[in-house]
Amino acid sequence: MDLNQIPQIKHTQSGNFFLLAGPCAIEGEEMAMRIAEKLVSVTDTLEIPFVFKGSFKKANRSRVDSFTGIGDEKALKILQKVSKEFGVPTVTDIHTNEDAVMAAEYVDVLQIPAFLVRQTDLVVAAANTGKVVNLKKGQFMSPESMKHAVQKVLDSNNQKVMVTDRGTMFGYQDMIVDFRGIPTMQQYATTVLDVTHSLQQPNQTIGVTGGRPDMIETIAKAGIAVGVDGIFIETHFDPANAKSDGANMLHLDYFESLMKKLVAIRKTVNQF
Repeated sequence: MDLNQIPQIKHTQSGNFFLLAGPCAIEGEEMAMRIAEKLVSVTDTLEIPFVFKGSFKKANRSRVDSFTGIGDEKALKILQKVSKEFGVPTVTDIHTNEDAVMAAEYVDVLQIPAFLVRQTDLVVAAANTGKVVNLKKGQFMSPESMKHAVQKVLDSNNQKVMVTDRGTMFGYQDMIVDFRGIPTMQQYATTVLDVTHSLQQPNQTIGVTGGRPDMIETIAKAGIAVGVDGIFIETHFDPANAKSDGANMLHLDYFESLMKKLVAIRKTVNQF
């Protein structure tokens, strides 16, 4: 996928990886703007092509009392405001065919959650909007099987598709990243590594997902070293009190330092 197909994306000639980053969920306008301002400042300085990420609702929850959102249209309008104010494209995940049509009015990239990537109707609905489609690899799927998910988008007359690895289930409560999958999936489409979701530890006892944020830098560095096209990171200025997936998000204070390290690794990799 040519990054120039994503409206408003900058620094496409920098030779850097591109970045999808933001909070797990849109909790309100102030928090979204605060996070976006920091991310835009860092990515502009380091010339990292950047797409702001935020879920307008969370439909895949372990418990019925988990936070699901502040209201669909309200959250989507906040994403739209981020895009207009900072001049960056946005991405959000969708869960139904109706979500695809609604979200396409506000964002530039529609993301198919990992648990739903085999849902043909949903993938086709996203493709039919004409937006860029980001397909999350199912935790239960091989890299090779993502070829068919990509083909569904292409068969819908949409060439704007990318895939994102978010780890593979290992046992009952852990995820692993098989870095062999990155070059495999790059044969089918532009490939992203979702660093933070790869470090989730689904909790089946209290219904709250855990994580290993201490390993974010390790996984991100490895992804850049093997040549992934893009990096996906969820970040928050107060992960401990985030309303969704706080246990595996990167603290916003550490974002700039990590990006500098990843840019340095990419520059080294580009020499070979």
